[in-house]
Amino acid sequence: MTPPTTILPLALEEVSFEAGGKRLIKDMNCTFDGGMRTVIVGPNGAGKSLFLRLCHGLLEPTNGNVRWQGAGNSDPRRHQAMVFQRPVMLRRSVAANVDYALKLRGIQKAERVRLTDESLGRAGLGRLRNHPARVLSFGEQQKLALARAWALRPQVLFLDEPTASLDPAATHSVEEIIQAIHEQGTRIIMTTHDLGQAKRIADEVIFLHRGRMLERAPAEKFFTEPENDLAQAFVRGELLWWRLGKDNVTPQIPNE
Repeated sequence: MTPPTTILPLALEEVSFEAGGKRLIKDMNCTFDGGMRTVIVGPNGAGKSLFLRLCHGLLEPTNGNVRWQGAGNSDPRRHQAMVFQRPVMLRRSVAANVDYALKLRGIQKAERVRLTDESLGRAGLGRLRNHPARVLSFGEQQKLALARAWALRPQVLFLDEPTASLDPAATHSVEEIIQAIHEQGTRIIMTTHDLGQAKRIADEVIFLHRGRMLERAPAEKFFTEPENDLAQAFVRGELLWWRLGKDNVTPQIPNE
């Protein structure tokens, strides 16, 4: 089967997600086209990680639809990847971690070797290719997770707080890899709690609060003149965990 030129646009249509009797994602409507780097921000508990998992297909929405409109008859899961805040390292070498992901995609050995060497080199891990992945530092493991995803040549890459536990030097290295992946044509959709990082990376920003999308704007506009009152407070550094905001009135739902 010939792969699609792009599986995008990705459309979320009236998407909600419930767990434990609570609606955690509420009436989400948005579309992602190609080209940009989207950074999703919001306070803890806003639903950022859930949102990524719904987009990636790890979770099924309770209501609504998540559709890859360009996928046609192709399986969109083969053309996207996700890197988590705490990556899972297989109990094998650095190179074998990348090779295994490629093998699952049915890629032949010679091509796997080439892609593995290329992605590890670009991530600055070539000298560690024979080291056990689980003895790497946390920053090196995160770079390996990015290299493993990069080797798959995803059209879309989801990143969930990829530098949450890293020091500034490791954060800089990870951001450089993310930028390089983007420059190769991969659509980046990521979450972060770090507004400085969002300013460095984002072309556009989505602001979530209590499971709702309250603002979506070009990065420059979001950081200089956000329209939503809670987004304004968030950019000022105020704590929002207790606030609903004038545009985020939660409807009365049984058991919520």
